[in-house]
Amino acid sequence: MNRSNGGGSRIGQYIIPIIIIAVLFGLSFLTRTGTSMRPSYIVVLFVSILNYIVLAVSWNIFSGPSGYIALSTAAFFGLGIYVSALFGETLPLPVLMILAGAISFVIAAIIGVITLRLRGVYFTIFTFGLVLLLQYLILWYEVKFNNLRGRTVASVPYNTVFLSLLVLVGIVLLAAYFVRKSRFGMALSGIGECEDAAAHVGVNTTMVKVIAFAATSFAIGAAGAAKATTMIYIDPPIAFNVMMSFMPVLMVIFGGAGTFLGPIIGAIAFTILQEQLTTKWPKWYMIIFGTVMIISIVFLPKGLVGTIGEMKSMQKKIALLGITAGFMLIGFGFTQILEAAGVSIGGLVFPLLFGIAGFVIFANVFKRHKGKEAA
Repeated sequence: MNRSNGGGSRIGQYIIPIIIIAVLFGLSFLTRTGTSMRPSYIVVLFVSILNYIVLAVSWNIFSGPSGYIALSTAAFFGLGIYVSALFGETLPLPVLMILAGAISFVIAAIIGVITLRLRGVYFTIFTFGLVLLLQYLILWYEVKFNNLRGRTVASVPYNTVFLSLLVLVGIVLLAAYFVRKSRFGMALSGIGECEDAAAHVGVNTTMVKVIAFAATSFAIGAAGAAKATTMIYIDPPIAFNVMMSFMPVLMVIFGGAGTFLGPIIGAIAFTILQEQLTTKWPKWYMIIFGTVMIISIVFLPKGLVGTIGEMKSMQKKIALLGITAGFMLIGFGFTQILEAAGVSIGGLVFPLLFGIAGFVIFANVFKRHKGKEAA
């Protein structure tokens, strides 16, 4: 009996990795749409989605369980961009990604040894300052010694970038899944719950934090190298755009910090909103982003996935997902009405916004109903 259960549990723990590999393999067939030099819109969109999934999941691996809020994503992403700008003419994309990741890993490890003894807001402020430090340091160096402000980046076919990011996403997702199941993941969670207690039971807290911080920075740097090849021109303000430090955090908070699916859902939803709103409503997209985040933080403090996980009743979970889908259909219908009236807007903007609104409203309705039942 015990052996049978043990075997079943061993098989069960590989179901999610198998699903991940199967889904990513299925996505690889998107490269058959369009051509290498004229990719289809879906491939271009998925390059952005995969890029943000890497950033959000990487941030969540370290900051989610440990509680250390790192705002250094833009620093290592920018380093990856500059690696592509400097070596893109001579090195193939996979090598560029490995090189950018290795440089980011080394710098993150050095910085981690120095700064991960800090706690709370001090660590957060330092990591954000690192972004600005690298931005102005590289700008000064380029102007002072190279007499230039920006650089052109060697282009790579979008299909190649897509497949490279697809492999990177697979590696990051598998790492996130197995870290959660490992002693290393338990050590990170212990640090987040009570770092002093974790140290007292024998966890080398500094080493665990440095390894996690550096390893996730490797993935972020590699993603930056891949994304750079879709750009024509870069300079320090573009490469070290501070929004790249905040967007993954917002995606994780929206989807559910500390969960496996939360960063993925947040990255997909926010990337689609960003891509379509910046195209159609460039003056409004930050206002809409801010509104969505305020509503999420106030009414969904544990994010979408965390809110569903809190529900004990499977019927309520299914009902909430069904209601959300219904609101998305209403949003789709509203989009069709606007387009019929001659108002052009991205096709998924209102379905996503209506779906979020429906989820927030009825998640809180179910929560209040549960409170009344308990009373």
